[in-house]
Amino acid sequence: MYKILAQDGLAKRGNFETPHGTIKTPVFMNVATCAAIKGALSSADLYAVKCQTALSNTYHLHVRPGDTLIRELGGLHKFMAFSGPILTDSGGFQVFSLAQLRKIKEEGVYFASHVDGRKIFMGPEESITIQSNLGSTIAMAFDECAPHPASRQYMEESVDRTTRWLRRCIAKLAELNLQEGTINKNQVLFGINQGGTFNDIRREHAKVISELNLAGYAIGGLAVGETHAQMYDVLDNVVPFLPKDKPTYLMGVGTPENILEAVERGVDFFDCVLPARNGRHANVYTNAGKLNLLNKQYLKDDSPIDETCSCPTCRMHSKAYIRHLFKAKEMLAMRLCVQHNLYFFNTLMEEIRGAIEAGGFARYKREKLAGFEKKGERG
Repeated sequence: MYKILAQDGLAKRGNFETPHGTIKTPVFMNVATCAAIKGALSSADLYAVKCQTALSNTYHLHVRPGDTLIRELGGLHKFMAFSGPILTDSGGFQVFSLAQLRKIKEEGVYFASHVDGRKIFMGPEESITIQSNLGSTIAMAFDECAPHPASRQYMEESVDRTTRWLRRCIAKLAELNLQEGTINKNQVLFGINQGGTFNDIRREHAKVISELNLAGYAIGGLAVGETHAQMYDVLDNVVPFLPKDKPTYLMGVGTPENILEAVERGVDFFDCVLPARNGRHANVYTNAGKLNLLNKQYLKDDSPIDETCSCPTCRMHSKAYIRHLFKAKEMLAMRLCVQHNLYFFNTLMEEIRGAIEAGGFARYKREKLAGFEKKGERG
């Protein structure tokens, strides 16, 4: 299912075969939380920005419109008209970050919906059932996203619970994949490594879950307040203890700089809301740094966002025009910037794959990071 085609140091170039197409890794998954990219991009637009894989969220789709409805309508791929691979997050992070009142029990989590306040229970079996109803390509295990910082005792208990929940996820998915009427009987499961910034807890957890022979392994609980140095230190300590022949997924990360650093440490999969979120606020990525198109200096700038970019936005529109759209509060402004940012990230991954294949990733990373600092503009 996953085959490494080339290696350059710890950086890997691989293919992950799925029923919905081959994922070329390293890959950035474009975040379509509620089955759509925030910023008015359609599934047709995803193909235009070179998106390989979309990521949708179990919790949000369960709350609205309902996973059983999506199942009745043929599953998530048909519902959002996207034929490529889709990964569904388990909902664990949202349960722990959005719910004001929650109670963690061995069976799962009791909490109130952030939409209408109704009481909801979600445990491993419920999360996997929802993801099976959605029919995603890759399902994520339901885990506890411990707060940062957390005490060592809390983290040890939390990680042990996450391991027990993972075993229940494995059993439930195996059961559902054999049932009549299951949309995707070949749905696979990724487990999640937790442990905060306690490297010894992380390493031990990685060893335990590696024995379960899952389709892939994620590193969760990062990008939640720790420094970049702490994040990279965790990766240095965890990635070597995860299976080499399975993809490694760094959840919720990140910036182009984060991605380059993580690829160098052996990470294959990434996702982050930043490209779309920043685009909706006029912040765009370029090969010479990040720009804020609301700045007055772009009032009469008739050049594209990035002269080196071939995205639909850069081929057709100027910074001056897009700035005008933001000032006029036209929705098109957000759409154009989100489109550019996603194209930028997907192109970055394409270049990374090429650099690994050519054996020149270290040089590529060095030059790319230097280029990002040219303008020195942030925000």
